[in-house]
Amino acid sequence: MQKKLHIKKGDTVMVITGESKSQKGRVLEVDRDKNRALVEGVNLVSKHTKPNAKAPQGGIIKKEAPVHISNLMLIDPASGKPTRIGKKLNEKDKLVRYSKKSGEEIK
Repeated sequence: MQKKLHIKKGDTVMVITGESKSQKGRVLEVDRDKNRALVEGVNLVSKHTKPNAKAPQGGIIKKEAPVHISNLMLIDPASGKPTRIGKKLNEKDKLVRYSKKSGEEIK
């Protein structure tokens, strides 16, 4: 059974600890098995590549590496600041995520 996570693909998040601390970015991919997320422009690593069809020149390419989910916090859409996430039932009896800071529902 896969775990429910507080972060989904497409969310805007902030890194709260580690080498990329206080950087913001959009989540490109979430790996539920390893509890990691790939965030756009965060945790860049240098990858050495041979020349191929995609990179005819080859050389060193900067690429995003996955960040552990516990090091990420969702950005509140209302205030633009990092917030904790809660889950509650809305009017249509559907479970939705909401911001603990502003109380607003997160789409």
